[in-house]
Amino acid sequence: MTCRILAVTNQKGGVGKTTTSVNFAASLSETGRRVLMIDLDAQGNATMGSGIDKHEVSRTGYDVLLGHIHIRSAIVHADAAGYDILPGNADLTAAEVELMGKDDRERRLRAALAYVQADYDVILIDCPPSLNMLTVNALAAAHGVLIPIQCEYYALEGLTALLDTVEQVRMAVNPELAIEGLLRTMFDARNNLAMEVSAQLQQHFGDKVYRTIIPRNVRLAEAPSFGRPILLYDAVSAGAQAYLALAREMLGREGEGPASPAKRRKSSK
Repeated sequence: MTCRILAVTNQKGGVGKTTTSVNFAASLSETGRRVLMIDLDAQGNATMGSGIDKHEVSRTGYDVLLGHIHIRSAIVHADAAGYDILPGNADLTAAEVELMGKDDRERRLRAALAYVQADYDVILIDCPPSLNMLTVNALAAAHGVLIPIQCEYYALEGLTALLDTVEQVRMAVNPELAIEGLLRTMFDARNNLAMEVSAQLQQHFGDKVYRTIIPRNVRLAEAPSFGRPILLYDAVSAGAQAYLALAREMLGREGEGPASPAKRRKSSK
């Protein structure tokens, strides 16, 4: 499997972006894939949700983007989660400002990932819930964009703005960039509006909408407070099974089956 770099993003907050990043990474790792998570959100929630204390890390994506250190020296292994992670914390807020005066500021992450890309099967980038230089770096580095979307009233309006951004980055910086898929999150089938928006998404985007739907699930909401992906918190929950199904669906789209026993190993720096 050639390394696939995916930016997990939505300019609208509260749609399950970080939940998707963490649990999708853990599910892909469970299938035997070598996974690297990049936490580009200054809130550091993906870092904390992977079992890494964002307050304790001394090297983060900030140091890598500003060229202070090599990316290999910042990547750590999230033992509980089963994947590697480039941590993020509040330092990334400064990166947003400092990058503005740097040469090739949009391609800093892409250049860093070139050194480690061969070590992984999948690299997931958890983006900030806004369009800023960090998000542009993620889109410039990615092959595809995975868009978590909650099926609610303003969902399609926000999605249009995001798609415009993706197209602008594709034309200006990264011609390889494409929409990987739209993931319906926090879904409640009892909600008529959710069903209507879901149908609209399928009508407009066809097979770009993942068949897998992530349900609204209490256990899924609880897992981050324990610093664990849902697979390690409650593997039999509906949320855990949904993210495993998403991993299988993505791998199926790529023509990948289950990993062989020899491939079932921890990712390494």
